[in-house]
Amino acid sequence: MSQNTLNKAKNFINRELSWLRFNTRVLSEAQDKNNPLLERLKFLAIYRTNLDEFYMVRVAGLKRLYSEGIIESGADRLTPKEQLEEIRNYLQKEQEYVESCYTEIKKELQNIGLSIKTYKEVNKEQKQKLQEYFLNHLYPIVVPIAVDATHPFPHLNNLTYVLALKLQSLDDPNEIKFGMTRISRMLPGFINLDDTYIYTDSVVAEFTSELFPGFKALNWGAFRVTRNADMEIEEEEADDFMVLMTEGLKSRRKGEIIRLEISKSVDEELKGFITQYIRVSAEDIYEYELPMNSNILWEIVGNKNFANLTFPNYSAKILPPLDSKANIFSVLDTRDILSYQPYESFDPIVNFIQSAAKDPDVFSIRMTLYRVGKNSPIVKSLIEAAENGKQVTALVELKARFDEENNLNWAKALESAGAHVIYGVPGLKVHAKIALVIKSIGRELREYVHLSTGNYNPSTAKIYTDISYMTSKKEFTQDATKFFHNLSGFSHKSKLETLLAAPMQIKPKILELINNETNKGNEGRIILKANSIVDTDVILALYQASNAGVKIDLIIRGICCLKPNIKGVSENIRVISIVGKYLEHARIYYFKHAKPQIYFASADLMPRNLERRVELMTPIFQQDLADKLFGILKIQSEDNAKSHELQSNGEYKKLSPNTGEKPINSQKILEDYTNSTYISLKREEEEVKAKKLSRQMFKRNFDES
Repeated sequence: MSQNTLNKAKNFINRELSWLRFNTRVLSEAQDKNNPLLERLKFLAIYRTNLDEFYMVRVAGLKRLYSEGIIESGADRLTPKEQLEEIRNYLQKEQEYVESCYTEIKKELQNIGLSIKTYKEVNKEQKQKLQEYFLNHLYPIVVPIAVDATHPFPHLNNLTYVLALKLQSLDDPNEIKFGMTRISRMLPGFINLDDTYIYTDSVVAEFTSELFPGFKALNWGAFRVTRNADMEIEEEEADDFMVLMTEGLKSRRKGEIIRLEISKSVDEELKGFITQYIRVSAEDIYEYELPMNSNILWEIVGNKNFANLTFPNYSAKILPPLDSKANIFSVLDTRDILSYQPYESFDPIVNFIQSAAKDPDVFSIRMTLYRVGKNSPIVKSLIEAAENGKQVTALVELKARFDEENNLNWAKALESAGAHVIYGVPGLKVHAKIALVIKSIGRELREYVHLSTGNYNPSTAKIYTDISYMTSKKEFTQDATKFFHNLSGFSHKSKLETLLAAPMQIKPKILELINNETNKGNEGRIILKANSIVDTDVILALYQASNAGVKIDLIIRGICCLKPNIKGVSENIRVISIVGKYLEHARIYYFKHAKPQIYFASADLMPRNLERRVELMTPIFQQDLADKLFGILKIQSEDNAKSHELQSNGEYKKLSPNTGEKPINSQKILEDYTNSTYISLKREEEEVKAKKLSRQMFKRNFDES
């Protein structure tokens, strides 16, 4: 079938609507009564945080396209205006489910002794404690804000949480004024009194007369504004990119307001006061009964007294040979290591960098840093290495969205220590995850490389699933050296020999691999695991493969613009999404007739990754390591506990075991498998030690006789 026939709007799902359905799958985990209660509350917090970012970036982008008169923005041919209308309708309908979910979780938590209440709902003794708390901890911090002819309405930063107040004079009941107070992010969202969580804003509202003497509150309610947070950076005009990014971060706080959230408790007069100063489309005003600042829910999720209401704790394992005291570089001299986080520990990767920083024979460490966290042991090791005179090169991607400020701070610290810091590549975002260590052994140079699908962040490595690969093989280390030379020099378009780099190599290679399977017809087999699939060329190639009889499984956590099971288009394509305890983040690509058959990548199947970013895709030649990756794909393809299957109409259906079938939770299976492997290998190790001791004892006794 021709590409023109396949490339019709009806054969594609809109990117933004697909993302909304992904977030609905997150919400479904909050609604799932099989999940522990605090985990359900956590998923509700994640759902809301996801939605904040979606509005700040994606909706803001659509609004900009609409204002600029752009008609079409995707293969589905929906205009920005149509997309905005669809998004608003979708979210307005979903809001009812969000609020009922929160109400249900609150009620069930209260039944087991963990309450969420307002000031008015607590007893007399608790009210006394809250008054003391207000006077000692809130009154000095909370600032009353009058709004009148001499007190202008203040600027509100992005996601600022504000308490709006309708005030009545105690001297003249006819005198009505309006005031506000910001609820600082430095303050807790709840005040915890013996596992009763009281909304901080309700306590502040109760003591309005302390903040506005001579007035009492007739009505109050919270509101929050969302601003356009998508920075536009004109790199070509920049003499100093760090200064440009710093200014961009400041401008983010002042971006156009694109959403207003208001408490349902706000009366019409108070709402009129708010909307008089905050002008947004009526469709972008959302009224809620649940907390707008979703981050405060984490305060409850982290309650150690109710740890039984969370998923069972899992301890990531360090499998042999990395669990030995042997030097990491000695291990890599003899074998490659492929690990799968968070089932296997990220500690060996941290150890890889820490050992390089301390090893007197190591003279060079080169890394890309995208999202590393605020207290990164890896960056601290790089700083230590630079201070000790080692050659340290770090590409710190300053354009990593919402991590820009953290990355700016690390870049400055690395530069101060004497490291060579690269801020990125003009016109491209560097998303590749790679570290190269160069060691001098006698007169010989030996190189070691780490490649990954995930960030160098030990915290997220406990909750994100990612592939890590360490090797000293020349075909990889030579490409790694060339890759870093390209980053620090002027050439960003030269090709690698074994590794594949975007924007030049990954997309053509993926299309070539798909086409190769297409040529095999019914014998063809493709399994792709990614966060998102959006790229039109890749989708059309998969449609062609499906028409040729190739069986295709797609394990796509988030956005999927491909429609499966369309007659004459995608009848042989199955798409599932797994949403569970861990965030599925690894990208693994399998092609049955390729040599090698399997790859992992930092890149998703999206135009931004394949065409506008520096990414890496790594082939796996070693059969046992390839088998390990294929095993992950196989287990996840069979998941019927945490999987949702995409239907041809763009909706998702939650899978469940058929009658007589066992539930297959792929994440739980991988936990159990890693645990059992660890125990088995430890047992074998102990048996080997015991036999060795026995032989030594026997030999000693024989010698003594």
